[in-house]
Amino acid sequence: MYFIGYDIGSSSIKAALLDADTGRCLATAASPSREMPIRVPQPDWAEQDPESWWQEVVNATALLRRQHPFDPSAVKGIGIAYQMHGLVCVDKNNQVLRPAIIWCDSRAVATGRQAFTALGEPYCLTHLLNSPGNFTASKLRWIHENEPQIYERIHKVMLPGDFIALKLTGEATTTISGLSEGTFWDFPANTVSTALLDYYQIDPQLLSSIVPTFGLQGQLTAAAAAALQLAPGTPVTYRAGDQPNNAFSLNVLEPGEAATTAGTSGVVYAVHDQHTFDRESRVNTFVHVNNDAGHTRDGVLMCLNGTGIAHSWLRNLIGDISYTDMNREAAQAPAGADGLLVFPFGNGAERILGNKSTGATVSGLDFNRHQRAHMLRAVQEGIVFGLRYGMNIMTDMGLDIHRVRAGQANMFLSPLFREALANTANVVIELYNTDGAQGAARGAAVGAGYLELKTAFRGMECLAVIEPDTQQCERYAEAYGRWLTGLRSLLANGDQ
Repeated sequence: MYFIGYDIGSSSIKAALLDADTGRCLATAASPSREMPIRVPQPDWAEQDPESWWQEVVNATALLRRQHPFDPSAVKGIGIAYQMHGLVCVDKNNQVLRPAIIWCDSRAVATGRQAFTALGEPYCLTHLLNSPGNFTASKLRWIHENEPQIYERIHKVMLPGDFIALKLTGEATTTISGLSEGTFWDFPANTVSTALLDYYQIDPQLLSSIVPTFGLQGQLTAAAAAALQLAPGTPVTYRAGDQPNNAFSLNVLEPGEAATTAGTSGVVYAVHDQHTFDRESRVNTFVHVNNDAGHTRDGVLMCLNGTGIAHSWLRNLIGDISYTDMNREAAQAPAGADGLLVFPFGNGAERILGNKSTGATVSGLDFNRHQRAHMLRAVQEGIVFGLRYGMNIMTDMGLDIHRVRAGQANMFLSPLFREALANTANVVIELYNTDGAQGAARGAAVGAGYLELKTAFRGMECLAVIEPDTQQCERYAEAYGRWLTGLRSLLANGDQ
């Protein structure tokens, strides 16, 4: 019995075919082969065409079938993971009205800041557990204010994963977890926030109907089945944002457990059984995938926008070099990169910096001393230091993070990156043979009732455990201290 998982990223669409009887992933595929483009019509804006996501879902499914031919009738469920916080607007014919405003777009920062002031800190922090910030609700209000002719034509608004579910099933639906990531959700009231909708003058009818995270969310239409060469009526049985799904894929479901990922952005995501918040909204709380009545499970998320994108930018700048060779060369430089510091904040407003857009910065560069290896290492270390900075905020909220789980993918393919994170944050890192698409496939099996949460992770293996080293921790503590001093100076100069 097979299940398919899709991971709708901003760089590519990944697909996985899971044999639920053995827990083995039979095939994985990604499309396109090069990173999908992100449109930047103005500084700090970021947009993508939602229809291009769908086309790459079709392409990735075809690649999956080539790797492991299968009978379409053997696929018993489909799961969706997706880039969070985006906004897709469709008309009454389900046609996209404008490019999607994606997660790293910063145009609505001021909109969210005004809402935080108007609604008041007590309401926002105790009911939304976040400032409205630059999240989906604020992006929708931006359209209301700046593109009224578009807003008037909107029939439904949705997150990127909701849009893919619409293409699969023909039905506009969302989840409670999804509504929380858009800051539409009132946690204590356990319903949509009428106060936020009223303030933003958003018609509640624009929101899609709610379906369970695990469970029937619709069935493949004949058109979608034909495009994917799957069986009509195949159920969609799971949906979650990429970070809650990454945590699920790593079996991070209970308080005290934490997951991390380092793709285009870098994230640490910890599960908590209390509604908690950061007063400055530098890290954010959302509804986790296994939350239910009387069983609070929230996910506290810190995000560093400039992670894999910083590494890929450097690779493109250098030219003909593989990531493996970049990692090998970076390891030739000493820990701390001989005083060279990189602040990787060049991918939109950074939440951990209070939604400021400082731009990326290189500090301490000495033309007589520093070589290419130093820059390669300094970029990886700058990413690690940014993650450590965000983890400190989580610690101040009362979260105790000593062990994190990660899939062996993206930046975690770099031994230097893994060791630097373990020693800088003084955490144990467990690496597993999984990714977001596999997690979505496992979620689909749970949602279809074929697996239970406690049996969903058979076939998943721990590939490596990276323990912090006392001497290395001391070296990285010194380097992180220099980086933190530089960051404080950078932020102070930005406030002048």
